[in-house]
Amino acid sequence: MMQPSRHRFHGDLAVWLSKLPAPDGKPFVVAFEHGSLAVELFRPRTVDTQTRHSRDEVYVVVRGQGEFVHGPNRHAFQCGDLLFVPAGLDHRFENFSEDLALWVLFYGPEGGEEAQRTSSL
Repeated sequence: MMQPSRHRFHGDLAVWLSKLPAPDGKPFVVAFEHGSLAVELFRPRTVDTQTRHSRDEVYVVVRGQGEFVHGPNRHAFQCGDLLFVPAGLDHRFENFSEDLALWVLFYGPEGGEEAQRTSSL
């Protein structure tokens, strides 16, 4: 297996799934970090207990399906979908299949890129 470094990363799903749950019981593992980018593999079990995050994030659904709640909105998702959540927005996965797994990409400044853009105006 290629080890992550500052300059390369191979997101082999099977390898990263084998690391979950994390030794501390968390449903995610940090797979790679570079600058403001942090890549995690997230695999909630039964209930998604996550809270809002301080940076913008993108989910890539690699296994499973269910419903995604973000702010006042709810919609179905499935494998292959891409979901964006701006910093600070409440969100969670509900009614999801047992095999749900998602790559999560956190990026940008604390508060999100939109907050940074509007504060510099």
